[in-house]
Amino acid sequence: MSKFIIECPRCGRYTEASTGLFAKKKIDCACGHVIDVRSEKMSSRLCPHCGNNVVFDQSRGSDARCPVCHSRINTTDSLAALVKIHCPSCSCELNADKNAAQYTCPLCDTVIDVQKQAGKEREREKGLASVIKYEGDNQTFVWKHPIEDFNLGSQLIVHESQEAVFFRDGQALDLFGAGRYTLATQNLPLLQNLYKLPTNANTIFHSEVYFINKTTQMGIKWGTDSKVRFFEPATGLPIEIGASGQFNLRVSDSRKLLIKLVGTASEFTHADVMDGVYGMKPTIAKFRAMIMTKVKSNLARVIKENNINILEIDEHLEELSLKMCEAVNDNLVDYGLFMPEFFITNIVTPDDDPNFARLKQQHADMYLKIREEQIRKAEAEASAERQTVEATTAARMKVIGAQGDAEALKLCAEAEAAEMRMKGYTYQQETARQVGLAAMENISANGGSGSGLGDLAGLGVSLGAMGSVMGLTREALNPMAANAQGMGQAMGQMMQPDGGWDCACGKRDITSKFCPECGTPKPEAKPADSWSCACGTTGITSKFCPNCGSPRRESPKGWTCPNCGKADISSKFCPECGTPKPAEPVTWDCPDCGHKGITTGFCPDCGRKKGE
Repeated sequence: MSKFIIECPRCGRYTEASTGLFAKKKIDCACGHVIDVRSEKMSSRLCPHCGNNVVFDQSRGSDARCPVCHSRINTTDSLAALVKIHCPSCSCELNADKNAAQYTCPLCDTVIDVQKQAGKEREREKGLASVIKYEGDNQTFVWKHPIEDFNLGSQLIVHESQEAVFFRDGQALDLFGAGRYTLATQNLPLLQNLYKLPTNANTIFHSEVYFINKTTQMGIKWGTDSKVRFFEPATGLPIEIGASGQFNLRVSDSRKLLIKLVGTASEFTHADVMDGVYGMKPTIAKFRAMIMTKVKSNLARVIKENNINILEIDEHLEELSLKMCEAVNDNLVDYGLFMPEFFITNIVTPDDDPNFARLKQQHADMYLKIREEQIRKAEAEASAERQTVEATTAARMKVIGAQGDAEALKLCAEAEAAEMRMKGYTYQQETARQVGLAAMENISANGGSGSGLGDLAGLGVSLGAMGSVMGLTREALNPMAANAQGMGQAMGQMMQPDGGWDCACGKRDITSKFCPECGTPKPEAKPADSWSCACGTTGITSKFCPNCGSPRRESPKGWTCPNCGKADISSKFCPECGTPKPAEPVTWDCPDCGHKGITTGFCPDCGRKKGE
């Protein structure tokens, strides 16, 4: 059976233990902890050779080695590498590894920063501070120097982002900004008035020095401890939500912060603002209640005032954050603190709440309805636009077709006119020739009877026109004239030279422009009734437009009022006296000569009586 030294895992004291069959399995430590030798002989320690925190078997005594660097870790030298410190909470004396980072007090469970506490112990052993400087971390707003007895001539070092304040009996005295100061009577006017300091440099005076960190502390977390209840402004349904995020904080007035908040405490850190825990040590979260109250009341109020839909609240996080920051700063200014930024990073919605599910369904139905209306409107606009395009296209195609037809007729008419000009006659002459040919064919078909004149007159050909026709078609009429009974003399009279005219002096059949007997000029031919075409051609005397080939439009036939004499009336009643339009006369067609539309009792061509 061999003996070895085992460390108590609770207080860190070392106790003698044994190995072997009859050795004690449990040992009572002076701190009251019962050490289980078999399970607690395995211990962890910072290796003094490689710096790693390793686990080793204490029962191996001085033969225990570091599993990393394989150096002896449990030698007498390593056991002697301990440092005495005092717990800052309960003030009990403790032995800790001088290389350890933390140590838990076995009495009050306070997690102690070994290196920091060891530095304080060394300063106390010296008795006086020759250099006074900040030794806290960057998460500390206020740090109190552990030494309270100073001598004149000590050096005070204050960094650019810090301020240092001397206190006596809770009263803030001299304030130092960034720089290096030698504590002398001329630099401590307020302290000199209180202490009546002499000019001797070795004189010791008692005071407390607080360092204030003026940097902005980032990323302090916050969150509501309960749901925020309010009525959703869009629907009026009761909703509960939660909120969380971070904020930044900095010191704005060092004296006010020390006097109203820190007091005699040794430090003021992040944990004192919201968390309420410093390491393993519970502390008072000084601003948690105030921030929670401000957030809950103002969050519900801002949502209601701005009519924010809870389903769209993420779009308003920046606006809500600014409002919360303003509300919280109204109270922080009394404690010498300022919150430059406040961030709401998360809104927790009650997804399992039936009211919230109903709210989401209503919002979805409303969105779908609006979307359907937008789709129907877009379809109607597209249909109307499509119909407009189709109508415009159809109209354009119709115009293009009409223009094409007119162009074709125009080209045909121009071709016929060119052919006529090449042959030496006009369109009117050609038309008269064709009418004459048709009349002669009709006469020939009737066997040369006297009814042929009636047929020719029924075609609307006057005697002058017939003479013109005969002048153009002598050769065509010669064979037929031999068979015409009773028409020889009439045909002889109508067979006049082309273009002949009679002068007032008695000269007949003149073909020149002036009379050869008296020199009288040829009278101008009476112009026929002219008309205008839709294509723009004016002064047309033919039945068809020579430009586009469109036929002549018939002028409306009006009637004359038998009561007041108003002529060319197109309506059913006279616009002057209101007399109704008389009934149309009954017409009849002559069966002998074929004359149509006769309104009298006898045919004007052959004299046949109506009804015989």
